[in-house]
Amino acid sequence: MDQLIGSAPKGATSGAADGANAADLIKDSNQQKFAQDVLDASMQVPVIVDFWAEWCGPCKQLGPLIEKVVKEAKGAVRLVKIDVDKNQALAGQLRIQSIPAVYAFYQGRPVDGFVGVQPESQLRQFVQHLAKMGAAAAGPSPIDEALEQAEAAFAEGDYGAASAIFGQVLAHEGDNAKAIAGLVRCSIATGDLKGARDLLTGIPAEVLKNAAIASAVSQLDLAEAGQKASGQTRQLRARIDANPKDFEARYDLAVAQFASGEREAAIDQLLEIFKTNRGWNEEAARKQLLKFFEAMGPTDPLTLAARRKLSSLMFS
Repeated sequence: MDQLIGSAPKGATSGAADGANAADLIKDSNQQKFAQDVLDASMQVPVIVDFWAEWCGPCKQLGPLIEKVVKEAKGAVRLVKIDVDKNQALAGQLRIQSIPAVYAFYQGRPVDGFVGVQPESQLRQFVQHLAKMGAAAAGPSPIDEALEQAEAAFAEGDYGAASAIFGQVLAHEGDNAKAIAGLVRCSIATGDLKGARDLLTGIPAEVLKNAAIASAVSQLDLAEAGQKASGQTRQLRARIDANPKDFEARYDLAVAQFASGEREAAIDQLLEIFKTNRGWNEEAARKQLLKFFEAMGPTDPLTLAARRKLSSLMFS
């Protein structure tokens, strides 16, 4: 597994691609080294060139921002800084008329650029666009390949192997949302709900908003609720048999069924509540269905089928 993540395919643009370190990611250059530092380097990953000057106030605003977002890209792009006062011939060849001016090169040719100071959000979009461009040409990164193997192991029920690979990914990328979510799901699958909850401790709120982690959190919430109701299924069924409109019993049974893997039966219980009394308990059935959908994922066949049924009931 270490070999899987540690050995990038030729041309890959992962965080460790081409052995890029901080000095490789951001460097000062000049007209003599332009071909090597920009054109040749851009055959591997996109290279951003920041044309600046010491006297230029806006350049001093842009510089730290663009360096920050390039570092965040973890090797997917590089940054070269060129002082136009010291490299006037090069600036003339590239027709630099106003600074700061930023050009992006990939595969030896200019592919994007802008002039003037940009907000950090737009710089991040600019860098992400270039990173995707490089990733599309390079193919899947070792991290992506490892995540695919982990997901395959999880789908086969080999939670130990899946956990090991997800953990290895996190050793290389500590904030990888898919790996965090994968470890949480592995803990849920093996019944270690406390361990799953512990894995989420200390994760920044903005990371928790990631779709993969949000789905895992929903799965954990439902598993914890289902665990509490799991020993009451017989009583809950008896209550429903005695009174089909005992919505509380149906709701609790749905949660228990979903946690035990009876997802379709759980969905049917909630749809029955919504069909009979959609406003019960402030639309609790609809809200719980949405949690089911988030936990299962938007492309799950059950999610798609249940959404259609719910929409049909809502507009009937």
